[in-house]
Amino acid sequence: MAMLMFSKCLRKTDIGKRMSFPTKALKCLPGYKEGQHMVEFQVRDEEDRVWTFYCSTRRKQKHPKPVLSKGWRRFVCLRNLKIGDRVEFYKEEEKAGGVGYHVRVKRPVIVFGAMMGHAPISCTV
Repeated sequence: MAMLMFSKCLRKTDIGKRMSFPTKALKCLPGYKEGQHMVEFQVRDEEDRVWTFYCSTRRKQKHPKPVLSKGWRRFVCLRNLKIGDRVEFYKEEEKAGGVGYHVRVKRPVIVFGAMMGHAPISCTV
């Protein structure tokens, strides 16, 4: 069963540079330990494509402010993400006993100028 780690509606900085996400999601990342500055992890998208992201945090601040940096911009560009799209990151126990990470992307659904929610988008790569 998949567990939602976090979801986020993308903003300008998320599209153009890096994506910040809630600190509480750090404990879900593989190999992350308190005080660690960077961790690499892989996720699968809806098309079963594997993406490698680097999560980094501030080194000497009280609030770590985690961000996805290396690998994130490539994902944004190849998936043609836009401001307002929603990304959802999931952690799931695999059949073989390991843990897998998944990302889903949803685009806003606009009807008569009003946003009605988000719908999944397919990869165009």
